[in-house]
Amino acid sequence: MNEPSPIPTAQMSSRVDGSRLTIALAGTWTAVTAGTMEPQMRRLVADSGAPAAVLMDFSAVDRLDTIGGALAKTVEAAFRARGIPVEVEGLSPSAGTIYREVGVGLDEPAPPPAREPPAIIQGLRKIGDQMLDAMADTRALVSFFGEVVVAGRYLAIGRARFRFAAVVTQLDRVAFRAVPIMFLITFLIGGIIAQQGIFFFRSFGADTYVVDLVAILTLREIGVLIVSIMVAGRTGSAFTAEIGSMKMREEIDALRVMGLNPVEVLVLPRLIALVIGLPLLTIVGNLSAIAGGAIVAQVYGQIPLDIFLSRMQEEVAHRHVWVGLVKAPFMALIIGLVACVEGLRVKGSAESLGTQTTASVVKAIFLVIVVDGLFAVIFASLGY
Repeated sequence: MNEPSPIPTAQMSSRVDGSRLTIALAGTWTAVTAGTMEPQMRRLVADSGAPAAVLMDFSAVDRLDTIGGALAKTVEAAFRARGIPVEVEGLSPSAGTIYREVGVGLDEPAPPPAREPPAIIQGLRKIGDQMLDAMADTRALVSFFGEVVVAGRYLAIGRARFRFAAVVTQLDRVAFRAVPIMFLITFLIGGIIAQQGIFFFRSFGADTYVVDLVAILTLREIGVLIVSIMVAGRTGSAFTAEIGSMKMREEIDALRVMGLNPVEVLVLPRLIALVIGLPLLTIVGNLSAIAGGAIVAQVYGQIPLDIFLSRMQEEVAHRHVWVGLVKAPFMALIIGLVACVEGLRVKGSAESLGTQTTASVVKAIFLVIVVDGLFAVIFASLGY
């Protein structure tokens, strides 16, 4: 009759020799006994204080596997982490090999926590990242403009079909349906400019100069700028959302599979409609702002309408009208390009669509203001 094999056991004892702590291990240190010995090892480390040195004696260990070796190694690593030197003796050749292998990485000190750079460095890093993003956006815009020019050339020489129905549809959405809101906004702004001008000119007895202020400021700057900003928010966001939705549903890829150029089919009709529609809206905005200024001047400043109109005819030259209208096609082109580029950048999620739509509006408004400033500098240098 076979006798049952004895249950493996492990023992551990400790003693203090002078200022050195000796830890004697005995028995079988394997996965079977590791669960029993782990609490004892933790108590030993916690209650050992701060000896000058530690000696771990494995002379009485009968068997050692990777689990038992890793448990013993954690004790050694705990003392070393406190700056206490640890000496190991009594390991057989096979046990020594196992003990060294399981200890790879445990003897290495933990890396120090990464220090955050100073706030000024973080700020400069963010500025640098934003500059790199701006350069990438500029490259993408210029590259896309090149694609539009190539598509326009094919259209001009008859190698691409002019989609008249698409242009008319987009022109209706871009310009004609936007007339009421453009009329209202510019009318209010013209009235506000007139009210503020009368308020300040009255103290100098020069109420009639409000006519010059309203007419010239509206025709040269405010009319086209306000209309462009409104178009960027209203139409530019719509273009980005439309093209982005098509990108998400892979309709743009389907156009390429059918042999159609998405720039010719989607982008050119929108750009043509914008380039035509924004100058028309600028004219509407100019007339509306002047009308608002004239009404406020009559009600608030007691300047009759006939005097307002005659003063405007005397002081406002034709060049002021053309200065504002010349800017409109360039601003329309910028708004359309930015909107279409951001739409084509949309990925496959609704979050990406919202992000690119927001970026489209912000970038278009920023570039519109920059272009307006550049035109102002150019016309001032030309004395026009």
